[in-house]
Amino acid sequence: MTANSETKHIPRGLFVICVLYGGMASLAGILGNKLVALGPLAVEAGIFAFILLVVLAGAVAEVYGRATGNRIVVFGFVPIIVSMILIQLVLALPPASFWEEEKRVAFDIILNQSTRLMFAGIIAYGTSQLLNVFIITRLKGEGGKLLWLRSMIAGVVSQAVDTVIFITIAFYGVAPLMKIMPGQLLAKVILSAVFVPPLVYGIVRLAKRLDAE
Repeated sequence: MTANSETKHIPRGLFVICVLYGGMASLAGILGNKLVALGPLAVEAGIFAFILLVVLAGAVAEVYGRATGNRIVVFGFVPIIVSMILIQLVLALPPASFWEEEKRVAFDIILNQSTRLMFAGIIAYGTSQLLNVFIITRLKGEGGKLLWLRSMIAGVVSQAVDTVIFITIAFYGVAPLMKIMPGQLLAKVILSAVFVPPLVYGIVRLAKRLDAE
């Protein structure tokens, strides 16, 4: 190493977002095993982690550019795939002899997703998140104004695409799509429109503040 060489470093704000992103990517699939009631709608609880993924990726794209936003989405496949492998490994290992049967069965039911559901989740995640980053940066233009509007459009569109892809791949030929998709689609669109813009604003401000320290 020469005296003139510079050590590359990750901005503090980007580092914090990456840590949160990896955690949410790993957690979303597990939370999705529970259906929660939001008024008259029943949605899978993984939506809350996925909305945070949309927020974090959008904030990264806004502060650090589209290339970095795309990179964090691609890197997000790593914790998702590793968590899937670890879950399958743990499920394959024999349980302790003294572990209650009810707890073992509950554990297996919650974590033992089918290969089809896993595949659907990966495809939906990658497509929707890359689309989210593309939209929020494409609409930015020269001035970079109207972040609230850009983040809302990106969040709503990407979550709608995520829902259509996931439900179609996971349940086509198995369950009536039109009985599953409308409620999921409506809930994700509403939640994205309400929560994504203020959260993106907050994460962008946090990242800039951390980078300035």
